[in-house]
Order: sequence, then C-alpha cells, then structure tokens
Amino acid sequence: MMEKIQSIWNRFTSSRLCWPLAALFFVLLFNFFFTKDFFTIEIKDGHFYGVTIDILNRAAPLMLLAIGMTLVIATKGIDISVGSMIAISGAVAASLIGGKLEYVDGVKTLVTIVPMPVAIFTALFVTTLLGMWNGLLISKVGIQPIVATLILLVAGRGIAQLITQGQIITVYYKPFQFIGTGYIFGLPFSLFIVGLVFGITFYAVRKTALGMFIESIGINAVASRFAGINVSKYIFSAYAFSGLCAGLAGLIICSNVSSADGNNAGLFIELDAILAVSLGGNSLDGGRFSLVGSLIGALVIQSITTTIYALGVPPEITLVVKSVVVIVICLLQSANFRKIVFSKWAQKRGIPGEKNAAKL
Repeated sequence: MMEKIQSIWNRFTSSRLCWPLAALFFVLLFNFFFTKDFFTIEIKDGHFYGVTIDILNRAAPLMLLAIGMTLVIATKGIDISVGSMIAISGAVAASLIGGKLEYVDGVKTLVTIVPMPVAIFTALFVTTLLGMWNGLLISKVGIQPIVATLILLVAGRGIAQLITQGQIITVYYKPFQFIGTGYIFGLPFSLFIVGLVFGITFYAVRKTALGMFIESIGINAVASRFAGINVSKYIFSAYAFSGLCAGLAGLIICSNVSSADGNNAGLFIELDAILAVSLGGNSLDGGRFSLVGSLIGALVIQSITTTIYALGVPPEITLVVKSVVVIVICLLQSANFRKIVFSKWAQKRGIPGEKNAAKL
C-alpha cells in the first residue's frame, strides 16, 4: 500500500502541473480560512455569483493572453506588446460601435455606427495584423523578440490614443456589453470564449504535429531548420496568434467596462501574462510547454489579486504584497531551491539522493 502511495506521489511530483496546482491550492486554502464567504456561490436571476466566479470572469483576458504567450515563449520568444494591442483592440471596437441615439419608428434607440460583427472582426484583424508585424520583424528581419515587441509596446499606446483622440470612448450599445458581462447557462460568457480558444489551440498542438514543431524550434531552431521545419513560418504564426488572443482579451475588457481607454487599458498586463506562463511550469528558454499550466498560472495571479483586495490591503502596498507572494511561489517551484531547503528534511526521513530531495 505504501509503495503504491509512494508511486502515485512520485508520478504527481514529476508532473509539470504539480507545483502550479500546489500554488493554486495553497492560495485557495488561505482564502478558505481568512476570507469570508470566499467559496460562497449564489444564484441570482439565473446567474452564478460569488468570489470564485468573479475570479474566473476577471481572469478570462489574462488566460487568453497566457494561451498566446505560451506558444510564443515555447519558440524561445517573448511578446511584451500584448498590453498595447489590448488598448488598440478596445479602441477600434469602441470607435466603430459607439452607440448613438436614433429614432427608429418614433422610438429612441441606441444603434451602432457600424454593425457589431464588422467592428469585432476589424478589431481582431488589426491586432492579428500587428502580431504578424511582430512575427515579420523577428522571423524575417532577425530582430530580437524583446526589441521587436518593445517597438509595438511603445508605438501601440500612441496608436490607441490616436484612434480615441486621447479621450475615453464610452460604448452605449448594450449587445456589445454582453461579451464581457453576459452569462450563458449561469456562467460568464467570457469563459466560453476562453474555452473555445483553449480547445482549438490544445487540439492543434497536441493532436497534430504543430506542437512538436514549436517545441523543436524552442529547443534548437538551427537543428529544426536542418530537419526540414519551416522555422520562420511557425515563429511568424505564433506571434500572429498572440496578437489574435490579445485582440479577444481587449474586446472582453472593453466590453466589461463599456469604454476604451487608449492610455490605461491593458497597462502592464503583458507582465502578468509572462508571469502566468512561468508560474504554469513553462520554461522561458522555450521548448516543452503546457497550455493547462499557463491557465492555472493565470488563475493563481488573479486569485492572489482578489485575495489582496478582499483582505483590505492598502492600495499603496498592494503590488509589494503581490510581488512577495509571487516570489515565494516561484522559489517553491525551483527544484534547486527545494533541494537546498528540504535536503536535510529528506535525509532525516531516509529519502536517499538529491533527486528525491528536489521532488519535494
């Protein structure tokens, strides 16, 4: 019996998802004891309400970014421009939809400047095009990923503010608000968007050769090129897909607050996206990746943020508290750190070898 338990434990600790799940578990466990009504879920007007539902809803844009960022990082790249693309997506959608008062059959009615599907498609097309621009600079021109995406990080804010003319554009058209605030089967609609994108991406990278090619490029791009893989094409596609995910995240954020702010929308969210991928057990050196791990990482970050607000931490030290918690989680995910801290504990209990100590 003990051998079977030990075998299950070893299999779990060797899994890529072990420590991301452990981090999420301990954050939730902390809230179970210290945050009142954290797990309480109520049904109002046929919708589920509660802190956990709110976490899932607010984490939706970050989860979308994490999906796209995972593929980018798997190719040994980075995309720090997704926050600016969120601002551009929201600015394009809001400026095209708006919501102006018109008399329809003698009744005051809010109508869009252009049809909503056209506005949504345009916003996604623009951000995908910007992602393709990043991919072109990196895969064809040969610019370093952080430099290439830094260009759009800076310029993208300017583009978003040009679109909004430096103003906050308010969207009055209620059907558009459904994207970020609507519910289906009692759950936030944004979760269904995340589920659809995740499902398609997971199928593409795990049921086709795409995932293997991306991992191969991240491990050794030169060897992959000699093996016949079109490295440039897959790197280009990864950044284009990251732009599409950023566009979707921008639509959700814009819809959720019914406005577009070219200056503040998505500000610094690119750092949370990179952190979510890292907390999910993915290496920033590229290669093997886990989409599920990245989603768990996004939930960890949003859970920490919600916990800090729920405990009434003063706003001026919120980021400090969040950074300390994240540092602790990152250290616990480090095999070398665990080996140093827990090696003596393992020796006292007769667990032989440094490898077993590192698994703790």
